[in-house]
Amino acid sequence: MTTEPTATLALLNELEPVVEANLNRHLAAAKEWFPHEYVPWSQGRDFDGVLGGEAWDPGQSKLSEVARTSLIVNLLTEDNLPSYHHEIATIFGRDGAWGTWVHRWTAEEGRHGIAIRDYLLATRAVDPVALERARMTHMETGFANAYEGLVESVAYVSFQELATRVSHRNTGTASGDPVCEQLLAKVANDENLHMIFYRNLLNAAFDVAPNTTMRAVTKVAKSFQMPGHTIENFGRKSVQIAMAGIYDLRLHHDDVLTPVLRQVKAFDRQLSGDGEAAREELSAFLADLDAQASRFVERREATRARQSARAAV
Repeated sequence: MTTEPTATLALLNELEPVVEANLNRHLAAAKEWFPHEYVPWSQGRDFDGVLGGEAWDPGQSKLSEVARTSLIVNLLTEDNLPSYHHEIATIFGRDGAWGTWVHRWTAEEGRHGIAIRDYLLATRAVDPVALERARMTHMETGFANAYEGLVESVAYVSFQELATRVSHRNTGTASGDPVCEQLLAKVANDENLHMIFYRNLLNAAFDVAPNTTMRAVTKVAKSFQMPGHTIENFGRKSVQIAMAGIYDLRLHHDDVLTPVLRQVKAFDRQLSGDGEAAREELSAFLADLDAQASRFVERREATRARQSARAAV
């Protein structure tokens, strides 16, 4: 019987040409950009403390509460990059095209945290002390991959990168600040290119091992959590973000799961046995998620209508 490490090594080797081709495609498509060009430094000034500047207070922020919450969640998620790097380097390795991708991806992700934090501090959008304490708490928790083997991990990042793109893009829109929106559009574009890389890899995995990949996709789709789910009070924050329409069940179903599954032709593949059973399980899950999403949107609209009515009195 083939052991999991042996099977993973064989698949890594088989997919190496696909990784190399998509690495070259990514490098050709990725446009160099510089975080410092998207930060309004002229708005910045010293904080209190060592430099004896002005203390932060909530009135200094031009952002709504939900925009601040979403930006902080996005930033803290990006801050856990050392853990993410460790996980993908362990799974993908550090050799050949796989290793080149791991380091390139890490470098590109690193600038997201730099850019968002600089924006938040220069514009005094958040309490810098609370932000740093939240960063320490979150990074001390770290991040551990919840999935086994190469295929499940590739399935997860295919969904996750697209989910992150949606979150960044919609956070920028919700901010009401053209500078913030422009910055997060650049971040979202990086995430989109990362998603395409992983999605193409997932498509290749379907070609090589369709039943194994179908089982992996179903498992990941049914248990998916955002990488920032270990952030303190993440549940409360995610509800607030969902109520604002930045990221919710409807977006998760329509703009994350469905596009990836369509692009890799998950429902058109020739499968057998447990692969076909997994696809039926996935179909049932998506139908239930669609119904849940519709109910959530209905409740949200009803809540907004009540709030508008009260405000009009």
